[in-house]
Amino acid sequence: MTGNPGPRREWMTGMDHGVKGQSLGVDKPDFQEAWEMVLGDLRTEMSRALYETWVQPLKPVGYNERTFTVGAYNTYGRAWVEERLGARISRLLEGLYGEPVTLNVVVSNGFYRAGEGAAPIKRSVPQDLRDVDEDSVEINLPEENAAPVNNLNGSGRSRKVMLQRAYGSERAKLIQPERGMFVTGYFFNNWLPLLGHSAFTVIMAARSLCYWNPMTGELRNVVETEMGELAERAAVSVRTVKDVLNAELVQRYFLRYRVRRVMTANGVRTAGISLQVRMDDPLTPLDQVKTGLMEEEEWYLPEFSGEKE
Repeated sequence: MTGNPGPRREWMTGMDHGVKGQSLGVDKPDFQEAWEMVLGDLRTEMSRALYETWVQPLKPVGYNERTFTVGAYNTYGRAWVEERLGARISRLLEGLYGEPVTLNVVVSNGFYRAGEGAAPIKRSVPQDLRDVDEDSVEINLPEENAAPVNNLNGSGRSRKVMLQRAYGSERAKLIQPERGMFVTGYFFNNWLPLLGHSAFTVIMAARSLCYWNPMTGELRNVVETEMGELAERAAVSVRTVKDVLNAELVQRYFLRYRVRRVMTANGVRTAGISLQVRMDDPLTPLDQVKTGLMEEEEWYLPEFSGEKE
């Protein structure tokens, strides 16, 4: 019996038509969603230091006529991304949009608002500079460093000139003086001769991963990182970082670490380190003897006791 194949053929044809229609009607992500997906992939493919330095500051501007535009903070960032990540980002975007995509990296004097094309966001001066006059230089700062300014009281031309030198030039936008790291003269003059240059730079690199506000007491000095990331920030070898982390003076007064290990199908493997960083400067052993002001033997958490590699 062959039956009547007509209805079945109709049903199959209708199903095929529905599937094809559905595939054509799948919504594509908007440019901000697409960029978040790209960041997710790049975050897993790059070291944390490279990602935070070159990729994280990029801001999506828009997607139009198969061209995806992102804003870089300066020409160095644009060149680095174009040369090293341009092809990779384009491939990721092509996978999301299902069509050829050209990546366009532009330089902005600030960060873009979503959907506003090339119009930069105007940022106000940091809050601790509220005593400048109202017509002072306009500053383009990352959002986390910006604060609203109201009722500014002028304090003279010299103050305005100082602000222009500190924040109002193209050179200052690259250097970002508002993001300086605090180093005491005591650390430089008294500890550097004891520690050596390699340990000095590793300690500073570790401190750059943390946060400490001595005025409010806010402290975030335990971080998850890798030997390679710390080495990259300090511009030394991984072997040097390991030697520094196990040096007696460094472990006793500045840096403590413990290795993170995970179980895999091939056994236990190292998955990075947890690092606790002392952000204030202790007295040197000689100054402790001279003054009778002895440092605490264990300034670190109990879980950071006794790691050696």
